[in-house]
Amino acid sequence: MDFPLSKRLSLLPPYLFKEIDALKSELKKSGADVINLGVGDPDLPTPPHIVEALRKAALNPANHQYALDNGKQTLREACAAYYKTRFGVTLDPNTEIMPLLGSKEGIGHIHLAFVNPGDIVLVPEPGYPVYHSGTLFADAETYYMPLKEENDYLPDLDAIPEEIAQRAKMMFLCYPNNPIAVTAPLSFYKKALDFAKKYNIIIAHDAAYADVYYDGIKPHSFLEVEGAKEYCVEYYSLSKTYNMTGWRVAFAVGNPSLVAGLSRIKGNLDSGIFGAVQDAAVEALTGDQSWREELLRTYQERRDALVKGLQALGCPVKPSQAAFYVWAPVPKGMTSKETTMKLLKEAAVVATPGNGFGPSGEGYIRMTLTAPKERLLEAVERIKKLNIYK
Repeated sequence: MDFPLSKRLSLLPPYLFKEIDALKSELKKSGADVINLGVGDPDLPTPPHIVEALRKAALNPANHQYALDNGKQTLREACAAYYKTRFGVTLDPNTEIMPLLGSKEGIGHIHLAFVNPGDIVLVPEPGYPVYHSGTLFADAETYYMPLKEENDYLPDLDAIPEEIAQRAKMMFLCYPNNPIAVTAPLSFYKKALDFAKKYNIIIAHDAAYADVYYDGIKPHSFLEVEGAKEYCVEYYSLSKTYNMTGWRVAFAVGNPSLVAGLSRIKGNLDSGIFGAVQDAAVEALTGDQSWREELLRTYQERRDALVKGLQALGCPVKPSQAAFYVWAPVPKGMTSKETTMKLLKEAAVVATPGNGFGPSGEGYIRMTLTAPKERLLEAVERIKKLNIYK
């Protein structure tokens, strides 16, 4: 017996990557040496001292019980200390921090706390699909804000119609940006905050890639802007900073009422983060950070290798400013999907079509840097043989 899906699920856009995944699986089964540059999942292991903290914490029977909904006090204090050191932002561990089972669930759940049916949510595109799917699940409407090169990949807030701004309840932003790998200046954050104040809009800032950056230029937190905590909730993830994607630990910080609303939703839908993972997260945030210099050097070497390699082929790609992605223009006369499929079928290189993140992504592909430098150079050599960039 097959049961029909809910209306909410039926509204989700089709899974663009299904064909790519199927072809990738076929190639692997045939014995092809597939270079996967499609998934943004760190290939480097979680540092040993964090793993050891988890091992010790897992032996503590107190961690085998339900976790507190708002997370351990030690974790919230560690989050506050990290934000103070890294961004110069002061946070109250008791009211302005909410640990999450990864930033994805916090991003998806925030709608349920504050967005009503018929409200509008302002969503950047190309962008992370959860901004839109969370909006659909709340029976609200998405208004897309295109990110274009001529605007430095910042949304043009002045182009949002007055009637849309009046109905908007929430605006998502993401810097460093996935998939475009650019950062935003504080001047833009100030403008976005002024926009939020004018129309009484919640700003949900996805800062998951805040500590993966290049050329020594550290991205900003939105909360560095004076008065930002009045309107903003920001998401910080340990996934990318500490190679902990599978651990599912992050936190939301900012406006106390926004944090409290998210906490109420989570209290009804989950029972918190495994206590041992929380203890390991404390070690990550408060322990040795010196190893991260090598991590950033590794990503920079990879970025330079891939970007320079593609440029040598005639691809007008620009160096990524942050995050572990490269946002590359497709060859003239080809679409994002055509380019992706050609790379996969004829070079066994997996990339992601830019239009999978929104219409403005057409004309680009996203390639990850979560593969060894040697594999990235091999990918360039394979692409070179296709002679598609002329």
